[in-house]
Amino acid sequence: MSDAKPIWIRDPLAILADGAERGIVVRDGRIVELVPAGAQPATADVAVFDAGEHVVLPGLINTHHHFYQTLTRALPAAMDRELFPWLQALYPVWAKLTPESLELGVTVAMSELLLSGCTATTDHHYVFPAGLEDAVDIEVAVARRLGVRVLLTRGSMNLSQRDGGLPPDSVVQDEDTILADSARVVAQHHQRGEDAMVQIALAPCSPFSVTTSLMRATAELADKLDVRLHTHLAETEDENRFCLQMHGCRPLDYLEQCGWLNARTWLAHGIFFNADEMKRLGRAGTAISHCACSNQLLASGCCPVCEMEEAGVGIGIGVDGPASNDASNLMQEVRAAFLLQRARYGVTKVSHKDALRWATKGSAACVGRPELGEIAVGKAADLALFKLDELRFSGHGDPLAALVLCGAHRADRVMVAGKWAVVDGAIPGLDVAGLIRRHSTAARAMQAG
Repeated sequence: MSDAKPIWIRDPLAILADGAERGIVVRDGRIVELVPAGAQPATADVAVFDAGEHVVLPGLINTHHHFYQTLTRALPAAMDRELFPWLQALYPVWAKLTPESLELGVTVAMSELLLSGCTATTDHHYVFPAGLEDAVDIEVAVARRLGVRVLLTRGSMNLSQRDGGLPPDSVVQDEDTILADSARVVAQHHQRGEDAMVQIALAPCSPFSVTTSLMRATAELADKLDVRLHTHLAETEDENRFCLQMHGCRPLDYLEQCGWLNARTWLAHGIFFNADEMKRLGRAGTAISHCACSNQLLASGCCPVCEMEEAGVGIGIGVDGPASNDASNLMQEVRAAFLLQRARYGVTKVSHKDALRWATKGSAACVGRPELGEIAVGKAADLALFKLDELRFSGHGDPLAALVLCGAHRADRVMVAGKWAVVDGAIPGLDVAGLIRRHSTAARAMQAG
């Protein structure tokens, strides 16, 4: 138990919770009390944070990302391409990743996310050129330094161009190496329980970059180690054609054959599932990370979110990689998902509250963390507080709606596990100008011909 006083986040301008009009009380990393209208906290001896200018949300949760890609934003060689040629243009650049450049790329990505109100994030790192064997360890160190909650996936690719896959030989590893390191990073870094700050999942990249043997062996290892599984699936029609040609079946059938269709798994994108496949996903408890910006930039398509939810499929939000977004701003991603799905389904089926739900409770379900994503007694004290003092908000009526409709993009305060990780719109101790300078230098070195 901490000696610190409980914190009463008092009288918020608005809060995404019922019965908390006068705010909430946080103690030892947990929400211990909701304070209704006209009441005082029952908790004694509280410190007060005046939230009268703040809209309070559960901390946003990012369910799909590739941190290293901050080093290849808006890369001319990859612009105006669909997924497969886009990847082929970028793989040679990513092959130049070093431990130093990865650390900078990860720091930029996590910092962007924190500043946008994200308190928990996943990452899918699957590029392991020679010398970058400790990539996951580098990510863990950055997360601990910044104070963000993470579910880092040990990604993998072992099907190179010479074997009929997309990636070059320089960024793939053999199956034994992948499985051994997967077991190592779980043993070294994975924390269990509701207070976990660092967790590990296993994540072969995609059906067109790993072998069937690795897909099956990874599922078996995840079951043995009791960790989650993640991959890209049903992102493009090209992927459907590839699976039919290589495996004689559609991507979801292939996934099931490999032992992946279960509640341990969450999938990125999920654009091209048919109605029967959505029902199978729902029955299995397999969730989907909706990546609206990336899907639009690469013209991949639109995830059928409403049909998915009607079929019982859980939906979370992911910013995806900064090479296909090209940002790591989760609050902006909420707005993008709202607009894309509103255009698809109309005003009666999708509201701003749906988009916020996807990025909070929905995302928490994706990553298997039901203690996150909700402002309720007993839940983790992961919170994002936004001010509405910019020109973009002037004239607003509903404060919660204004966050999404008016385009909020930067949190004023962010709390992770009861501790302030963002204060007055900044990360304490982070030299942003220096980070940008060093990160930009590393990016230019990688992008140089």
